[in-house]
Amino acid sequence: MIQRFATKLRSSLERAFPEQRMFLRSDTETRFIRLSPMTQFVGVTGSALLVGWTIISSAILLMQSLGAGDLREQALREQAIYEGRLNTLAEERDARASEASDAQARFTIALAEVSAMQSRLLASEDRARELATGIDVVQATLRTAMTERDIERRQNGELIARIAETESASPDTARMGDLETTLDFLSVALGDIAIERDEMQMYVAQAETALDRIAFEARLEDQRNERIFSQIEDAVETSLTPIDKMFSAVGLPTDSILEQVRRSYSGQGGPLTPIRFTTSGDTEIDPTTERANDVLGQLDELNLYRIAAEKLPFGFPVRGNYRSTSGFGPRWGRSHEGHDWAGARGTPIHATADGTVVHAGRQGGYGNLIKIRHDFGFETRYAHLSRIRVQVGQRVSRGERIGDMGNTGRSTGTHLHYEVRVGGKATNPLKYIKAARDVF
Repeated sequence: MIQRFATKLRSSLERAFPEQRMFLRSDTETRFIRLSPMTQFVGVTGSALLVGWTIISSAILLMQSLGAGDLREQALREQAIYEGRLNTLAEERDARASEASDAQARFTIALAEVSAMQSRLLASEDRARELATGIDVVQATLRTAMTERDIERRQNGELIARIAETESASPDTARMGDLETTLDFLSVALGDIAIERDEMQMYVAQAETALDRIAFEARLEDQRNERIFSQIEDAVETSLTPIDKMFSAVGLPTDSILEQVRRSYSGQGGPLTPIRFTTSGDTEIDPTTERANDVLGQLDELNLYRIAAEKLPFGFPVRGNYRSTSGFGPRWGRSHEGHDWAGARGTPIHATADGTVVHAGRQGGYGNLIKIRHDFGFETRYAHLSRIRVQVGQRVSRGERIGDMGNTGRSTGTHLHYEVRVGGKATNPLKYIKAARDVF
């Protein structure tokens, strides 16, 4: 069977590729080369395979070149879009920071007005108390004068009656003169009492006018206080709402964090003491004082938020010119546990929150690495640095320069690899940076 197939194949080759001879002639002799059908078949087949392989390879290389060009252009477009978004976010962050600064300035002015308002209220209470005491004295004096006037009138009536009786009983001229002298004295005394009564009535009218003026000033003070309280409450709301949204956006346990901050005050402000707008010693709290204490409670919460925000990685680690090159998540089949920003060698790197440096040196693929431990179980890492500017155990503040961008460790170019870890587990750093863009 095999022999028959070989015979047929040979006959087919002979028909397709008849035997050929190639003559090679020189000056002295002529030679020829015999090309059998099998030799011709092998040569033709090999040439066809070589040409086919060349065509396929060229096509593959061309397709790869075109695909690489498209990917590179797409990457450049995406990079330009992302840089534009970063610039927009930076502008929005600066605008929000300016608004927060203006709100803080308004709040400071309003707080000064509250202090001045408290002083005016206390002074008004003192004036009202003095006027009330003066009115009581005037009224007591007036009552005494009126009583004395009535007594003198009765005595005058009695003397006139006695004079009439004396005239009818004994017209004694000397005695009559004494009675007239006494009557003149009583008339003068009654006139003085009437003058004093008129003066007392004038004093009472002036006191009532003063009380009306104080009441009017008190109403104006209430209106002014209402405006001041409204401005303070608006300023507090403007400052408190973005910070509360910032904490909620990253899923932090706000109540637990604020309670920890409240228990660990260390000279960075403190709980605000409730105030009173009266010196009378009453235990009952009036509505104005209660409203002021509510505002102070909100200010206390705002202060707690401010302290907590300083201790959490809401800051941005890179200053200067930079571009984002790689985000958090899977990359080339592996998990990328941070975010990368590329820039020039020596670009300043800053701490994103208050904390303590727990590592400052080389560590494997990280190269020159800084680890900062923060409150509430947070840790930030800054890798591939060209220079480290802090030491282990050093306390750093948010925004403080801690190193320079570099290309140490397992790195393909100058960049910063930035990580945020919570309880040892890596989390997306941009989540905190984006949450804080409307606040800082």
